[in-house]
Amino acid sequence: MEDDPFLASQTGSQLEPILEDDPSNVVSFTSSPEIQECRPLVEPSISHFKKPGSLHRCKTAPAMFVMRDPKPRSPQVPKPQSESSFIIRQAACLLTIYLVLGVVIYSFNRDQFSGIETHPVVDALYFCIVTMCTIGYGDITPLTPASKIFACVFVLVGFGVIDILLSGVVSYVLDLQENMILTGIQMGKTREGFSARDYVVDVEKGRMRIRLKVGVALGVVVLCIAVGASVMFFVEGLDWIDSVYLSVMSVTTVGYGDRAFQTLPGRLFAAAWLLVSTLAVARAFLYLTEARIDKIHRTIAKWVLQREITVQDLLAADINNNGFISKSEYVVYKLKEMGKIGEKDVLQICNQFSKLDPNDSGKITLPDLLENRL
Repeated sequence: MEDDPFLASQTGSQLEPILEDDPSNVVSFTSSPEIQECRPLVEPSISHFKKPGSLHRCKTAPAMFVMRDPKPRSPQVPKPQSESSFIIRQAACLLTIYLVLGVVIYSFNRDQFSGIETHPVVDALYFCIVTMCTIGYGDITPLTPASKIFACVFVLVGFGVIDILLSGVVSYVLDLQENMILTGIQMGKTREGFSARDYVVDVEKGRMRIRLKVGVALGVVVLCIAVGASVMFFVEGLDWIDSVYLSVMSVTTVGYGDRAFQTLPGRLFAAAWLLVSTLAVARAFLYLTEARIDKIHRTIAKWVLQREITVQDLLAADINNNGFISKSEYVVYKLKEMGKIGEKDVLQICNQFSKLDPNDSGKITLPDLLENRL
């Protein structure tokens, strides 16, 4: 026991605060160079320590004690959690305020806007959605300077609402759908081996493959176009070519202005359909971009792993400048080449390690950890 480096470096005054001072600790630790005895911390009269026929610790057995931090820890910073529910509530509140404010202002200033009128509330809601989605049919336009200023402010505020809806609600719905698919696949996976589901879903990573995400998003866009074209054909009275034309121009937010919704049912449908379809198209483009970036990253990673190491690589990876590279240095260097981490990330981690290693021994030991907490 005397040769133990940890015990030899500790004094009795340092170890006493570490020990638990409650009945759960059966034995105590003395500060003499040799362990003289292990005595109970509770009275022997307690019946659950002295039962007939039960096993007892030998007095020469090593002492066991519970070690606690002598210094109370500062509250740990919690790990960032997903705020999907908060974002959804925030988006719902902002969208409601945005639409109510726009409807009220438009309804009381209808004479300052030009266009075909159907119903004041429906026209106001239709104008707000078309403005927020940046479609700009041109069928309802502001006339006076005050209404034009209102339209400018309304468009700029609408960008923020669209961003929250796109990053919050749409992502939450698609992630929920992805989790449901993953759960169904994992529950239905009864046999080993490769199957079509393995191509569709990367179960090990816990996510759908990016190609399937792009396919699902594009499928939603096609569905939105088909639904919009059908409503325009049966409700607005357009032919199939004009219906598909107006539907595509709407979901892509082009809005040439030569065609628009003119009936009350059509505008009521457009108020909900335009909001959903434009968000779906925006998300599809984001998935296409993500797929392209993912392909580039996989190509770079493949090239990095297949490339032979050179003398220049050895010198660059030798962080300690000792003439060779260790396994950890090699891993860090390859991750930097792949673009997974940067030099700034490595320096921040090294600085944190240096704070935990005050002796510059290159490792974090239990005495160092306890010394930092004293």
